[in-house]
Amino acid sequence: MDLTSPEVIKSILGEYGAKPAKERGQNFLISRETLDKIVETASLDKNDEILEIGPGLGVLTNELAGRAKRVVAVETDRKIAKALRKIMADRDNLEIVEDDILTSQILNLKLAEYKYKIVANLPYQITSAIFKKFLGSGPRPAEMTVMVQKEVAERICAGAGEESILALSVQFFGHPEIAAIVPRKFFWPEPAVDSAILKISRIKEISDKNKEKIEPEKFFRIVKIGFSARRKQLHNNLSAGLRISDEEAKQVISKTGFDPKARAQDLVLDDWIKLALALESY
Repeated sequence: MDLTSPEVIKSILGEYGAKPAKERGQNFLISRETLDKIVETASLDKNDEILEIGPGLGVLTNELAGRAKRVVAVETDRKIAKALRKIMADRDNLEIVEDDILTSQILNLKLAEYKYKIVANLPYQITSAIFKKFLGSGPRPAEMTVMVQKEVAERICAGAGEESILALSVQFFGHPEIAAIVPRKFFWPEPAVDSAILKISRIKEISDKNKEKIEPEKFFRIVKIGFSARRKQLHNNLSAGLRISDEEAKQVISKTGFDPKARAQDLVLDDWIKLALALESY
C-alpha cells in the first residue's frame, strides 16, 4: 500500500468516513523523497523510543516503527485513529493513543526525560504549543525532528536583528537547524505555504547549561517585557515593564555591553541571559 499516493489516501479516508480537517491542519505527505529526508534527519536506531504527534494514516509511522524500538503515535481524530490501527496492525512495537496531545498527560505514555525523540509532521496550528509543552516542561525529549511551516522554522533559527520570543523559547532549550525546505506541492491537500524539516538537538546539554545560569521563569519574564512593544527601543519596554526609571534601564543595558538604543530583536540568546541576570534585582 503506497501511503504517499493521493488516490490511496482518498480511498482510505472514504472507507472510514473521514476527510482532511483544515482546522486541525491535516495535510498528508505525498513525497517519498521528503519522507526519506525526515527519517535521515532523525538519525534513528533500533534502541530509540519515538513519540509521533499527528500520525495520520501512518506514512511516517511505518518508517519509524521499522527502525525504532518503540513508537507511540498520538492521534486526536477518532476515524483516522481507527484506520491507522488497521493499517499498522502488524507493527507490534507501535502504540496508537487516541488523545489530544496538548491536554494529555505525557507521563502516562511512559517516556523518560531525554530518553526519547519526537518525530512528527506537526499541524501548523499547534506548533508553538508543542514547543512550549515539550521544551518548557518535562519529560523533555532528547531531540525533535518536526515538519513545520517554513516561515516558523526560519523565525526559530533567526539571529541578531530578527530574534523573536518563539526563537528564544526554542534556543534556550536546544539547538535548532533547518534540514530541508519542503514545497507545498508535496502535500495533499496542498497547503497555502511551504514547510521545512526542523531539527532541535542537544536539548539536555543546552537546557541544563542555560538553567544553571538563570531560572527559565526569570529569563522569559524579561524576554516578554523586552518584546512587549517591538517598535520601541528596549530601554523603554524595560522601564515600563519593570517600573523602573528610563535612566536605570539604560544604565543596566549599557553595563551589560549593549547599545541603549537597541531593540529587542537585536539581542541574541546569550545577550538576553546576561540582561536577565543583570535585572534580577528588579
